[in-house]
Amino acid sequence: MSELKRTVLYQAHVDAGADMVDFGGWDMPVQYPSGIIAEHLFTRSECSLFDVSHMGRLIVGGPDRLKFLQKVLTNDASALEIGRAQYTIIPAEDGSAVDDAYLYRFTDDRCLLVINAANIEKDKDWLLPIAEGFDCFVSDISGETGSIAVQGPRSRDMLSSLKGGEAIASMKRNDILSLTLEGRSMMISRTGYTGEPLGYEVFASNEDTVWLWGKLLEMGAKPAGLGARDTLRMEASMPLYGHEMGLDADGKPMPIYAVFLAKFAVSFAEGKEDMIGYEALAKQHEAFLKILEGDHSLTADLPRRIQPITLLDRGVIRAGMPVFKDGEQVGWVTSGTMIPYHVIEGEGKDAVFTGSTGKRAIGAAYMDSTIAEGDKVEVEVRGRRLSAVVSKTHLKNSKIPYAIPVING
Repeated sequence: MSELKRTVLYQAHVDAGADMVDFGGWDMPVQYPSGIIAEHLFTRSECSLFDVSHMGRLIVGGPDRLKFLQKVLTNDASALEIGRAQYTIIPAEDGSAVDDAYLYRFTDDRCLLVINAANIEKDKDWLLPIAEGFDCFVSDISGETGSIAVQGPRSRDMLSSLKGGEAIASMKRNDILSLTLEGRSMMISRTGYTGEPLGYEVFASNEDTVWLWGKLLEMGAKPAGLGARDTLRMEASMPLYGHEMGLDADGKPMPIYAVFLAKFAVSFAEGKEDMIGYEALAKQHEAFLKILEGDHSLTADLPRRIQPITLLDRGVIRAGMPVFKDGEQVGWVTSGTMIPYHVIEGEGKDAVFTGSTGKRAIGAAYMDSTIAEGDKVEVEVRGRRLSAVVSKTHLKNSKIPYAIPVING
């Protein structure tokens, strides 16, 4: 059995009393002594730090880098300007996902592709043989530098208050800045996977990553682990590979357009004709648009989709539980748990925290495309079929600085 890899922040996690687990071959914190619920709520109201140094990081460069990226990624890499990032997906020929990823264009001559930690070797096995057909290179720098996700309503103020961080206040979503904080060189992007309107990811040397982690803790941020990271992304209806992407409960590949984010992550712009899976994705896209209009004539090309669901009866839903409608099974839960939330009045800067909190059983389900928002379904939980409703969303995050819970049912 190989020894687990450790990020540069490993000792900081241990010193803070974190429960450490094997995550994709890395020894990572799943939660700290305060627990997942407290970490989730603190992220939504204040600012949490997540160690994301374990994520796979691939540098793509060379004269043909753009042609290569246009072939192996769903989004339009040619539209990505220096200082910008974009969510994207690595497609297979059948229109399913090899992985989802984030592409960062820090400089003119190379890009950074961040992939899921558990998929690093699989993604490299997929990408490197394709790269051999192009005048480009793909270098794995995973683990060579550190990375912290700084997420929550206070994240902007904290980072901006550091000497040299003034420009952070003007960053738009998916913007990237190269700057010096307190004399230390870093790359900062306004990105994240928590659903927060304000969130950043910082890329730095190992030494500077440790420094920034400690500095932000001194300023009032708190560490959060993989457990809260999962509940936060689940509340924001963000897909996780292995749950909302990859293989379904029957072991069949799930189409990329089963995930609503495909609307933003897939491009058919000029120059994308050589994209892997282009024809399959074009069919899925056409079916997706018709389904949104209530037309199910092309559902054979997109038979099931991921949609948010809220449990109405008492209980908790978990991945793999079957979903029924009118007595017939129509799909499975892909992610689900009991999620905490702050009771809030108002939105954005006018939001007022009442001091009360609640919990709700929510998640996502991979269901027949004929199932629509507002439909009542049943989830089989421990032999009992519990009532649930198909929801539009669990969270609104359009108004800075607070993400607002949407309570369905």
